[in-house]
Amino acid sequence: MEDNMPEPLIVAKNLEIYYNYGKSNEFYALKKVNIEIYPQEYILFFGPSGCGKSTMLYCILGTLPYTFGEFYIGGEDPYKLSEKEMVKFQQKTVGIVYQQFNLIPSLNVLDNVALPQIFMGIPPSVRRKKAMELLERFGIAQQAYKLPTMLSGGQQQRVAICRALVNNPDILLADEPVGNLDEASAKKVMETLMEINEREKKTIILVSHDPRYLAFAHRVYFMRDGRVEREFINPERKQIKPIERGASLVSETEKLARIFPYASPEELKVKSIVNYLTQDFTFEQIERLEKLIKLVIERKMSPRMLYDFLILPFDKGGVEINQLKAQTIVQKLEKILEGSVEIKRFRKKLEGEELDRMKENVQKLRMVLLDQYQGEVKPLQVQRLEEAIEDRLAGYISKEEFFKRLDLPIEKGGAGFKKNTAKKFTIYLEKLITQGI
Repeated sequence: MEDNMPEPLIVAKNLEIYYNYGKSNEFYALKKVNIEIYPQEYILFFGPSGCGKSTMLYCILGTLPYTFGEFYIGGEDPYKLSEKEMVKFQQKTVGIVYQQFNLIPSLNVLDNVALPQIFMGIPPSVRRKKAMELLERFGIAQQAYKLPTMLSGGQQQRVAICRALVNNPDILLADEPVGNLDEASAKKVMETLMEINEREKKTIILVSHDPRYLAFAHRVYFMRDGRVEREFINPERKQIKPIERGASLVSETEKLARIFPYASPEELKVKSIVNYLTQDFTFEQIERLEKLIKLVIERKMSPRMLYDFLILPFDKGGVEINQLKAQTIVQKLEKILEGSVEIKRFRKKLEGEELDRMKENVQKLRMVLLDQYQGEVKPLQVQRLEEAIEDRLAGYISKEEFFKRLDLPIEKGGAGFKKNTAKKFTIYLEKLITQGI
């Protein structure tokens, strides 16, 4: 690794947290969690209620010890600190914003914000000055001498953010911070968190079950049943974590994940294929087709068996479509699955730097695409198409850039295909990528 490459701020290796460990009512809250969070990142732990996202947050806060594994913040295990050191860690390293605000109702806004500094022995004049600066910074200084109950929910949450920042921590944790707010207030609070990340370079770790906030984060850890199911790298934000070659490849799976955030990776792959194969199906037919294609992808059903189910009457468990349509679907599906094998082989060789053998996979994928094309192609078009395929699979270009490379005239450095052909090739390659990664 190069000297200027950043080191992770937070590291969890095979982290496990159990409640009532060893007892008859033992329950695991986190299982084999492996994460790395870098300084200045905005990270989102996303998932349904009970998936373990808040457990992970409170482990980072230093209030929920882990049972097994390794855990480090700034190179140190906070759970091996002395009691005095742990207090200092929680004062200076992390701040937290809760869903319920947790402001003290008998103290005015200014004193609520200044409160954490009392425990650090900061003189009253200094801590009040710092608290007022923060209130001014977030546009609520005029509320400084009011009691929290006199403020709106959005204003109270911004006060809570000021309190979390008053000791200038490196990490700001936010546990469902907009869960109790109306849409306008929620938007303002989320914009405030984004501003803190971008302007003050604080590491933000947000917990949420709301898919509207996926786009705020650099990276999203999707959680289910105490495990990190997958990681999403947001292409719309410049990454801080060093990204391995090819890891920035954003497939249709990631886009579908925003629409179906609680679907598993396997379910997203199925939806991608069904989306491609169906045009005029009823909702009920699509639902049944998804289940059948899932069985084919899992190799629990052959394409021949799929054909039989496609033409079978609906009331007998089939999809009830005509033979020609069923045959077309099976043929398309077989080609997609065949092409996805080449994607998998390419990416394996990419990891192992087997450049010569990678070319073979690119050539096979080029043939898969050109098999969809009726016209003649020039040698230079073949070369440009292969170059674009290789760059797309390695994650160097986006889906949109791949399309532009194919659509651009040959004399301008492109592959010179017509717009419709370039679009068709792009859609088809994305289906192969979705199944192959």
